[in-house]
Amino acid sequence: MDLIKKIINFFLIAILSLRYRTTVKGLDKIELDGSPILFLANHPAIIDPVIIMSRLYHRFQPRPLADEAQIDKPLFRSIGRMVGAIIIPDLGKGGRDKLSLVNRGIQQVIDGLKEGDNILLYPGGRLMHRPAEDLGANSAVQQIVSSVDNVRIVMLRSTGLWGSSFSRANGVPSLVNNLGKRIFMILANGILFMPRRPVSIDVAEAIDFPCHEDKMVMNRYLEQFYNAVKQPRLHVPYFFWQGGPYRIEEPEPVSMVMDISVVPENTRRLVLKKIGELAGVEDLSETDHLAKDLGMDSLVIVEFGVYLNEEFGVSNEHLDGLQTVADCILAAGGFVGDAPSLAINPPGDKWFMSAGEQVLDFPQGTTVAEIFLAQARKYPDQVIVADQISGEKTYRQLVMGILALSPGLKKIPGKRVGIMLPATVAAVLSYLGIMFAGREPVMVNWTTGVGQVSFCLKNCRVSHVLTSKKLLDRLKSQGFEAAGVGVKWVFLEDIAGEISFLSKLKALIGSRFDCHSLGQVKIADTAAILFTSGSETHPKSVPLSHENFLANVRDFNAVLELRGSDRLLGILPVFHSLGLAGTVILPLCLGLRTVYWPNPTEGRQLARMVAAYKSSLFITTPTFLQNIIYQAKDGELASLRLVFSGAEKCPDALFARFAKHAPAGVLCEGYGVTECSPVITVNTPQEPAQGTIGRLFPSMEAAVVHHETGRVAEAGEPGRLLVRGPNVFAGYLGDIPSPFVNHEGREWYDTGDLVTCENGLFRFAGRLKRFVKLGGEMISLPAIEEVLVNHFGDDKTSEPELAVLAVGEERPELVLLTIIDISRQQANDVLKKAGMSPLHNIRMVRKIEKIPVLGSGKIDYRQLQAKVKGYR
Repeated sequence: MDLIKKIINFFLIAILSLRYRTTVKGLDKIELDGSPILFLANHPAIIDPVIIMSRLYHRFQPRPLADEAQIDKPLFRSIGRMVGAIIIPDLGKGGRDKLSLVNRGIQQVIDGLKEGDNILLYPGGRLMHRPAEDLGANSAVQQIVSSVDNVRIVMLRSTGLWGSSFSRANGVPSLVNNLGKRIFMILANGILFMPRRPVSIDVAEAIDFPCHEDKMVMNRYLEQFYNAVKQPRLHVPYFFWQGGPYRIEEPEPVSMVMDISVVPENTRRLVLKKIGELAGVEDLSETDHLAKDLGMDSLVIVEFGVYLNEEFGVSNEHLDGLQTVADCILAAGGFVGDAPSLAINPPGDKWFMSAGEQVLDFPQGTTVAEIFLAQARKYPDQVIVADQISGEKTYRQLVMGILALSPGLKKIPGKRVGIMLPATVAAVLSYLGIMFAGREPVMVNWTTGVGQVSFCLKNCRVSHVLTSKKLLDRLKSQGFEAAGVGVKWVFLEDIAGEISFLSKLKALIGSRFDCHSLGQVKIADTAAILFTSGSETHPKSVPLSHENFLANVRDFNAVLELRGSDRLLGILPVFHSLGLAGTVILPLCLGLRTVYWPNPTEGRQLARMVAAYKSSLFITTPTFLQNIIYQAKDGELASLRLVFSGAEKCPDALFARFAKHAPAGVLCEGYGVTECSPVITVNTPQEPAQGTIGRLFPSMEAAVVHHETGRVAEAGEPGRLLVRGPNVFAGYLGDIPSPFVNHEGREWYDTGDLVTCENGLFRFAGRLKRFVKLGGEMISLPAIEEVLVNHFGDDKTSEPELAVLAVGEERPELVLLTIIDISRQQANDVLKKAGMSPLHNIRMVRKIEKIPVLGSGKIDYRQLQAKVKGYR
C-alpha cells in the first residue's frame, strides 16, 4: 500500500508541474525525531493543500484537514481515505450541526497527534479572502497545542497562488470545476507547453512558538510569519500564445459605512444581547471588533451566524462580512456587507456594442415565446443576457441552449413544472426551456419556508421542480429541508450533463440555420404561475397569461422609453412578479441587454456590477437600493440614468443619496401587485414626483372608491383602488374567493389598497389587506395568527386571543399582543415548526388585559395598531 501511495504521489507532482513551477525552501531542515508534527499553513487557494501534500507526503505522511464540500466527490473521497484526511465542514454553510462536527474534527487532530500522527492544518479555517492571512480570534491551534505536550510546530507559507482561479481573489472557487477546465487547457497546450504559475513554499520550525500563551498571541505569531512576504495578485495565462504572467492591481478594500439607525431599535437590542451572551461581555460598543476586541473566534461567529439565520433570515454565506458589532446589527436589518477582495469578471466588447439611442420596440406576437423567436431571428448575434458564471449570451446561444435542454425538459412529467432558481442566465434558460416544452412555468418562492412552498405546489398540482444542486445545498444550510416539500427535485446540472455530443451538434446547427422546430411548439396559455401572500392564511396561486405580461411590459417601455444603448442590472428573483416581468420577459422581448446577480442583498458586489457593466437601468426595491448606495464607492453608480423602485415606499433620504451617487440618474417610484403582472402606476423620468407612485399605465383604467360606501372618492380623498386592463389576471387557482367587484356596471379587480388621486397622480395611503413588507417579501399576518392560535389558543372560547401587527410603514417589525403568557422564543419556535421563514419571526411580545373587538365580534385592528405604536 505504501508503494501505491508513493507512485500516486510521484504522478501527482508530475501533473502539478505542468501548471505550477514550485520552489520549496527549508523543508530539508525538518528532521524526524519521533515527536508528532503539526504543520500549520496559510491558505491562499484551494489547490495549495494538494501542492503542499505532494511535497510533504514522501517523508512525513501528514493527515490533512479537508473541506467536506471540496472532498465530497468519489475520487477525492477515495484519496482522502487513503491519506487519513480529517473532514471539516464548511463553516460558511453551517448550522448548529456543523459546530459539533468542527469540534469533533479538532478532537480527531488532538487524538491523532497523541498517537504520533503528523497533521496538516490551516489555522485560518477557510480560504484567505484578502492577500494577507487574518486568523482573528480562532482558537483551534490553541486548543490543540494546549492538549498535546510534545507536539512540534512547523509553519508553511505559500506564495504565488493569490490571483489564480483557485483563490478567492476572483470569486468563490471550485476545485472540481477548475480541475476539469485545467485538463482541457493542458491538452490544448500540447501537454508540456502550458504557462506555469510560480509558487514558493517557505518552511520553518517554530522553535519559540508561544505554546503557553493565549490564542491571540499564537495567532499574531503565525500571522507575522504568513504575512512577512506579500501576496501579489498574479494572473498567469492559460495558453502559451497569450503571453507571460502579469500582476493585477488589488482593489481597494471598501467597508460599509452606514448609520445603524436605519435598523429598528428592537432588532438592534436583540443583536447586542446575543453578541453579549456569546462573547461574555456586558458593555458593548458598535465599533467593537468581534475578534480583536471581543475575542470571538470563527466557531463563535458561526454560532452567531446561525442565530442571524434563524432569527432574521440572514444567509450564512455572509459571515465573512461580519467584522464589527455594527456589521452584525446592519446584517440583522438586511444590510449585508461583502468580502471586499472579490473581483468582478469584466464583460467582453460585445456587451458594450450600442444598438443606438432609439426607443426599443416590440415585434408583433401574441406570446412571449413568439416575440422571443422574432428577436432571435432578427438579432441572432446580439448579446442579450449575462452573468458571472455563464458570461455573455447572444440570442443565438439562448436558442442553442433551449434546443440542447429540450429533450431532458420534455421528460419532466406534468402540465406544470416548478422553477426554483435565483436571478441568473440559468433561470432565463430554464424559464424559456419549460415554456418551449409546452408546459406552464411555476415560479417557486423558497423564502416563504418549506410549509408554504409545499402548500403552493400542491395547490398547483406540481410534482416536479427544476432547480440546482448548489442552490439546494445553500438553502439546506439555512434550514430549508427540501425533502419536506413533497416534490421530486430535477437538477439542471443533471439534465445538462446528460446532453450527448450529437444533441449538442444538432442544437448548434439548429440555432445557426433553423429554429423552425421551436416555432412549431404549442405554447401553453399561461406564461407563468406566481404566488402572492395576502390577507388569507396561505399564498394565493396567480396564473398570468402571455397577454397579461406583454400588455404590462409594453406599457412599461412606452412610459419609461428604454433605449438601444441601455443596459439593465437584474437582481430581483424570478419568483418575484417584478423580477420575472421586468428583468426576464421585458429584456427578452425588447432586446434589452441584461446582466444578472443572484443575491440582491450583496450591495457591495452590486455596486461593482453597475460599474463593470456600465448599467444604465436598474429595477429594484428601496431596501436593496439603499444597501447598494451605502456600499458604493464614488463614481461606481454614475452610469445609471434610470432606477425603477417598487414593492415598498422609498424613504425620502434615499432620493438625496441616490442623486449624490448617480447625478445623471432619475429614481422613479411605482406601484403594482402580482395579479396585475405587476405594474399599475409609475413615475416617469420626464415628470418624477417624489412621494407619489406616479400615473396609471396607458392601457389601464382605475377607479378610487370609498372603502365603505363604494362611492367614487373625491380628489385627494383616500379610497380603495380598483383597476381594469389587459394586464389584470383572470382569477386565482383553487377555491379562492373572487377578487373582482362590480362598480358602475363593470367588473374591476380590487387591489385592497388605499390610494389618493389628484390630477392623475396617485399616492399610496395604506393597506386594507393585513400583510406587511419585510425583507422585500409579503408577510401575511393572518397566517401567523392562525399558526399561533392553533398552538396556544383555547378552542373552547370564541373570543380572539392573539393578534400580530406590523409597526411603521418604512421599517416594520412584528409584534405579538396576547392575553396569555407566551414568550417570544416560544412563539418563534412554533412558527419555525410550521415551516415559516425567519421573516415571520416575532420581534416583541406584549401581554394585555383584553383583545379589543368591534361590535361584529371581529378584532379591532386599528385599536391594536394604536396599542402597538404605544410600545415603541
